[in-house]
Amino acid sequence: MNKVRASAAEAVADIPDGASLAVGGFGLSGVPETLIRALYDQGAGDLRVVSNNCGVDDRGLGILLAAGRIARVTGSYVGENKEFARQYLSGELEVELVPQGTLAERLRAGGAGIPAFYTPAGVGTQVARGGLPWRHAPDGSVAVASPPKETRDFAGRPHVLEHGITADFALVRAWRGDRHGNLRFRGAAANFNPLAAMAGRVTVAEVEELVEPGDLRPDDIHLPGVFVQRVVELTAAQAADKQIEKRTVRS
Repeated sequence: MNKVRASAAEAVADIPDGASLAVGGFGLSGVPETLIRALYDQGAGDLRVVSNNCGVDDRGLGILLAAGRIARVTGSYVGENKEFARQYLSGELEVELVPQGTLAERLRAGGAGIPAFYTPAGVGTQVARGGLPWRHAPDGSVAVASPPKETRDFAGRPHVLEHGITADFALVRAWRGDRHGNLRFRGAAANFNPLAAMAGRVTVAEVEELVEPGDLRPDDIHLPGVFVQRVVELTAAQAADKQIEKRTVRS
């Protein structure tokens, strides 16, 4: 039951080229930076990433993106990464944009073993009709477009069918965790982390504070260890490395 690995490098060593990854974080909050950097050093490429956003130009998943190691992104928001826009518009990157709540539910459903569900989000738009450009050709034309989705009425209201998401691996960050993989998140840093962890077949969690089994009260556990296979304890410096995406101060 001791799921602790000696290092982040050891924890991500077996992630192969072409793997699918569910990655926690929102903006730069709750991003598993140490695991992402370890994966960068490891060298895996052609990755299929599912994450709310793809980091910024020099942080988070943006590090892997800039190195040309991400082939496809399923996400909700991409507006803070100029390299992301360049790769997408030039046809180097395939992108599936998903409504944010739908993305959260697709991850949760996948982790819960639910293959698909209906939602009103996206009805009447290209999300349902299809035609969203997933990949561009070098000349700017659409090389791959999203397919139309099944719709069905419930109580007189149309809904669109969405599929649950599972991934080969999940990379997440937690505030506290024990050797059994039970995790507790802190504030807004929870964001997509519990959902991404559920969706991964092999989930790797970096934790700011490692505690012994029993130190976390059952009521304080946000994600049970059944969803986590590997735990990496961060150093004090790694735990303190928390960037602010946009700092706003009074004049």
